[in-house]
Amino acid sequence: MREPGVLRILVTGGGTGGHAIPAIATVRAIQALAKEAGEREGWSPVFLYVGSVGGVEQQLASDAGIPFEAVKTGKLRRASNPIRMINWANLADLVRIPIGIVQAAGCVARFKPDVVFSTGGYVSVPAALAAARRGIPVVAHEQTVQIGLANKIIMPRAARIALSYLESEAELAPGLRHRVSVTGNPVREGLLSGSAEDAGRWAGFDPRDDDLPTVYVTGGALGSRLINRAIAESMDELLVRCRIIHQCGRQASGEQDIDLLNAKAHALSDALRRRYHVVGFIRDEIADVFALASLIVSRSGAGTVSEVCALGKAALFIPLVPTGGDEQTRNANRLEAAGAALTLAQNTLTPKTLSDAILDLIGSPARLTSMGRAASALARPDAAGNLARLVVDAGLGASPEVQ
Repeated sequence: MREPGVLRILVTGGGTGGHAIPAIATVRAIQALAKEAGEREGWSPVFLYVGSVGGVEQQLASDAGIPFEAVKTGKLRRASNPIRMINWANLADLVRIPIGIVQAAGCVARFKPDVVFSTGGYVSVPAALAAARRGIPVVAHEQTVQIGLANKIIMPRAARIALSYLESEAELAPGLRHRVSVTGNPVREGLLSGSAEDAGRWAGFDPRDDDLPTVYVTGGALGSRLINRAIAESMDELLVRCRIIHQCGRQASGEQDIDLLNAKAHALSDALRRRYHVVGFIRDEIADVFALASLIVSRSGAGTVSEVCALGKAALFIPLVPTGGDEQTRNANRLEAAGAALTLAQNTLTPKTLSDAILDLIGSPARLTSMGRAASALARPDAAGNLARLVVDAGLGASPEVQ
């Protein structure tokens, strides 16, 4: 029985920012919903985030002031050759997975949630299944066009299924489709309130170059060595016609790409060097960077695709291959079919193909504007609010509103 005046919400999901960022954005939307309706309807939210040890979700939850409990996690690293699946990482996960299941079940038992909100990733499976076994409603959210493996396990047991895209419904068994709401995918808080002027100052750009387009290049938190090296080899040609803000990531091991990129930049003329700014990771400045950018060059993970749409930005996507079921290619193709993006296949990526594609796009401001408008048409600006209402309704026992 629900504790009077309290709605206990267990949030789980992570492994990447693509799973964790929508979770945090939805928590913020639930908190806003509680301020608006809580006193009238007699509930206030209490949260617990269950995630992986050392995962990105732990830092994001901490930054948001959400209590966090870490559980051990493991995943099956799939390969086309079954023999390659027999490796130390998979064997170690055979030990971690049952420990994580027990830990997650303990979190559910202690916290006694009224509802579980799961955003996928392998860490979400134990807590979601433990809750479902106890009869606690689970709201499962999928960020990508393709339904991920974790959600394929969770969704048959979920009370509500939230999809970012209507196309994903075709992957569900017909008996599950009455549980579906198409909510969209939430983006980072404050992303729409950036300042182009602040980004230019932060990057140290010369105001005399303000008439040049700015290209934001990113391969995510860990960066993309392929993209980074292609930019390193083509930056002298590119910087004649644009400015570049480059998030190159921090590589897990070996030589750091930022050292190579800085060395290449320092070899340029003064005029070109002041048009290039490289950092390992962008945090609070990201909204400003997006505000300044005329073109986004990136992988096509769910979070980035949603942000491009929310901001109405033209994009050049280089999908990461392989990912589970090639989901990034499907994400990119969806925007390309709508005229909102251009896709450059990873196996065709070279310094020349990348620079040619960038120069072709920035050489047509009208095309960039048209692509941005097409991206905006795909956006669901109230995705966090949609999810917040779905989670709260499930926790309060209200009937779902199927879209």
